[in-house]
Amino acid sequence: MARLATRLTERLGIAHPILSAPMALAGGGALAAAVTRAGGLGLIGGGYGDADWLEQQFTAAGNTRIGCGFITWSMAKKPELLTQALAHEPAALMLSFGDPRPFAAEIAASGVPLICQCQSLEHVRQGLEAGAAIIVAQGTEAGGHGASRATLPFVPEVADLLARESPDTLLLAAGGIADGRGLAAALMLGADGALVGTRFWASREALAHERHQAAAVAATGDRTVRSSLPDIARQLDWPKPFDIRTANNAFIAQWAGRDHELKAAIATEAPAYREAFTAGDPDRAAVIFGEAAGLIADIPSAGEIVGRMAGEAAALLGRAGRFLA
Repeated sequence: MARLATRLTERLGIAHPILSAPMALAGGGALAAAVTRAGGLGLIGGGYGDADWLEQQFTAAGNTRIGCGFITWSMAKKPELLTQALAHEPAALMLSFGDPRPFAAEIAASGVPLICQCQSLEHVRQGLEAGAAIIVAQGTEAGGHGASRATLPFVPEVADLLARESPDTLLLAAGGIADGRGLAAALMLGADGALVGTRFWASREALAHERHQAAAVAATGDRTVRSSLPDIARQLDWPKPFDIRTANNAFIAQWAGRDHELKAAIATEAPAYREAFTAGDPDRAAVIFGEAAGLIADIPSAGEIVGRMAGEAAALLGRAGRFLA
């Protein structure tokens, strides 16, 4: 297979410019390790902050070189989790959805590269002030939490900003990237690689319920929606401007436009939601995937996904000259 050599592969010492997103509840140690073994870099999702779970996932990754990521505003309530993760000497530490600057000194002292996922230019500047080695420009197409910028214009705008103000800072594209076409496009937009969520969520190693994965395989990108309803049902106080992209299912339809009513009924609805999610019910709880579901037709191993994406992207970029007259 032809290799895609970028600043990212050189800086991180990996074969392919592909990172798996640190997805809460789904991105465990087995998935992270599988992505790394295939030549990318896998990241454990620290989620909402469970120290025992985090330790279990580092154990599951074994001696494989992996990274870790946190939901910044949630981790800030338990900053000892950051110390715990850094003690494992991860290949990178990613912060998303909150100001990374309060944690910059500890990360810098560890020598671990900081990745900051950003949804606006303001977020990018915060990441640069925090000393981020890598910026992720996340488009709203992504599954899970995000904001309002679209991947296609956001990535090159961030690339231009970095070229002007911080040329040594690397850039990853995220949001809607699920195959070699998306990876090739990300590189052409000025990114050094891609951070991939939904496609790895729909892999055998992911900690996602098989009924939820089956729903993603059956879905098109039209079947997703951005909403605050799942966070209300889970009693998670997500800050603005973030909301979550999920399948547009019966749960969403039942409560659409009725946020206040869901909050009023939370004493009964929260337990019902948790039960449905645990059971993998694809209708009565959120199924968290992005628009890239429309590009997913199977549930392969994470290693196969890395190989496919890298091979397809290399072939496409190698044939790019066919468009020249």
